[in-house]
Amino acid sequence: MTPFEIPAWDDNAEPQGVRLQKVMAAAGVASRRVSEQLIQAGRVEVNGQIVTELGRRIDPENDLVSVDGVAVQLDPAKRYVMLNKPLGIVSSLADQYGRPDLRRYTEQYEERLFNVGRLDAETTGLLILTNDGDLAHVLAHPSFGVLKTYIAKVEGRVSPQTISKLTHGIELEDGPIAADKARLLDVESETSLVELTLHSGRNRIVRRMLDAVGHPVTELVRRSFGPLNLGTLKAGGMRDLTKVEVGQLLTLSRDATDVPAAEPEATDETEDIEE
Repeated sequence: MTPFEIPAWDDNAEPQGVRLQKVMAAAGVASRRVSEQLIQAGRVEVNGQIVTELGRRIDPENDLVSVDGVAVQLDPAKRYVMLNKPLGIVSSLADQYGRPDLRRYTEQYEERLFNVGRLDAETTGLLILTNDGDLAHVLAHPSFGVLKTYIAKVEGRVSPQTISKLTHGIELEDGPIAADKARLLDVESETSLVELTLHSGRNRIVRRMLDAVGHPVTELVRRSFGPLNLGTLKAGGMRDLTKVEVGQLLTLSRDATDVPAAEPEATDETEDIEE
């Protein structure tokens, strides 16, 4: 072909991408027929734009899809697991001191999973294991403000005034800190149960806050992480996140990365270590 010849149009050329309804069905959103109905009803977005035409093709590796405002995970290789970390387990995949670590849980999966943030050996509760590095970054980094809720058993009788002090702010050696939420769950003769919700990633922050107001922690459990709740999962138990839970996490992640992240708080570690 000379430089002046126009190439003939290839009528048999394959169109680029995959039909949206096929991608949705493969992702487990709904059957292809129901996915078509969702598209026609204007309930599906691709890269933030509502799509209503059934012929729309997308690139599953790069395009972002959501249904009713909830993100859809299109990559079948990604895995998300909830672990109720028991007492005495170190949040590491290779503890240098030979202590019991997370490998006993991650080795049960074909994917190479890692933990999102950490809980110290004496803290139990909700820990996420995944192979999704982008999501893990948003969930673990304090600048994105993902809320976590803890229940602490502490020494002494906690007063309403102390709860107010926790939410209004206290001064620690590494700067001021305030819980996003705090409430008193129970008071006995010598102990109390306190629920704290916060987004800080500072080292052992829950324990240090309660110690600072005169109520050292004797037991600590993380009950929620962003939209996830531990529920009735037993200590040492694991389960894959549901599609709804994964969608909630991905939505949170996409919303967080749509706005500039705040300056990170001063931390003792580079990872989230809320204990």
